[in-house]
Amino acid sequence: MSLNTIELTSGPAPQASIIILHGLGADSEDFVPICHELDLTEAGPVRYVLPSAPAIPVSINGGYVMRAWYDIRPPGQGPREDEAGLRQSQQAIQALIEREIARGMPASRIVLMGFSQGCAMALMTGLRYPQRLAGIVALSGYLPLLDTTAAERHEANIHTPIFMAHGQDDDVVLMSRGTQSRDHLASLGHAIDWHDYPMDHTLCLEEVQDLQAWLNQVLAST
Repeated sequence: MSLNTIELTSGPAPQASIIILHGLGADSEDFVPICHELDLTEAGPVRYVLPSAPAIPVSINGGYVMRAWYDIRPPGQGPREDEAGLRQSQQAIQALIEREIARGMPASRIVLMGFSQGCAMALMTGLRYPQRLAGIVALSGYLPLLDTTAAERHEANIHTPIFMAHGQDDDVVLMSRGTQSRDHLASLGHAIDWHDYPMDHTLCLEEVQDLQAWLNQVLAST
């Protein structure tokens, strides 16, 4: 499965790549305003890679076809997590990382970032990737296939910094699910920079500012 992407650059000869994965029902345009908002001058020119998930029927929405990284099943309709869909998207996102490497960007200068479903995919893919990434950004989401993470994560990314943020009033992905993911990753020895904000299932200015500072720090040190 290949993914359609749009790309933005903050200057010539990018020195880092940030792959941004949107949430359920959105597309590659969703995070374009955030790319324009971020000031990553300290990190040097950045290439933003924004893929669109495939359009698939989503069970929890009555089978309505929308862009999604994996299916979400209502309670009582088989396994809640769509493991096959998760793993298929993992391979497609990994191919994007490998394309950046083939273009001359070291893995250590690549950040994998996602919101909601995209957050789940960023954590799943980043932790399993066999080369050390610069960082993983997990916004308003959770760790999928939680019970397999310890066995499947790659040692290359055990010490990769992780920025996690969540809305205290999120009624789509409850913050308790985010904190459960945070605590599980911390118990496995991962370094988590956790933030929560008085917001629902969205982003806020303070969050973007905190993320900007973190990205500058992470990319300036790699």
